[in-house]
Amino acid sequence: MLIPYSILFRSIISPLAICIGTFTAFNFLPVVTRQSIPITCFSGSFRCLKEVTKVELLTTKGKIIVTLFHDSAPLTTGSFIDLVKHGAYNGTPFLRVIRELKPFVVHVGEIESTTTTEVSGYHNVSKSIVKQPRILPMEITLEGKKEPLYGKSVINIENMSRIKSLHNRGTLAMSHSQDSNSVGSPFYIVLRPLPELDGRYTVFGQVTEGMDILDKIEEDDHLIQSRVL
Repeated sequence: MLIPYSILFRSIISPLAICIGTFTAFNFLPVVTRQSIPITCFSGSFRCLKEVTKVELLTTKGKIIVTLFHDSAPLTTGSFIDLVKHGAYNGTPFLRVIRELKPFVVHVGEIESTTTTEVSGYHNVSKSIVKQPRILPMEITLEGKKEPLYGKSVINIENMSRIKSLHNRGTLAMSHSQDSNSVGSPFYIVLRPLPELDGRYTVFGQVTEGMDILDKIEEDDHLIQSRVL
């Protein structure tokens, strides 16, 4: 029996996560107030990432260094780098920290501005920060494939064994609503292996320094500044 994603997340999110931003993680009751065509490598105001790149996240607890997966998520990492360069994540608070029972995720990156665009229940980056609202499709790459799959969950057992970037401890992934084409700015960092999320969210990076800092993050800590190294 296949358990609906909404039931799955309601059963595991309540005791187990950390969030940063202005919303509760994993909203499964989206209200679509505006339709938008997802950005691609060819239509966005930024370039897809084509080389190994590291980003420093300076938090109120210390520094975290992440290495981005340009090969398996070129669109997502390109968007992330563009947001970092614009200073879009600077000053965003960790609003939800859940560690009881088992560690789950640290959720970060919901961006506020005076002119936000609400799409599928999320407030995405406004035109005052970047040239257009930032709406991306989910991006999953399978071993043996040159191009990622866009906007589609991978639930076939055979294909799941071929997913290139998995939800391992310390990985970064983009959150979205039930609509897999509603990826914006919020992302989460995994605190323990979460195979139940593989193929359902875009994994786009790995913490390579500072997991001890991540483990200290509490509610109302802040992501002070992010920068490309």
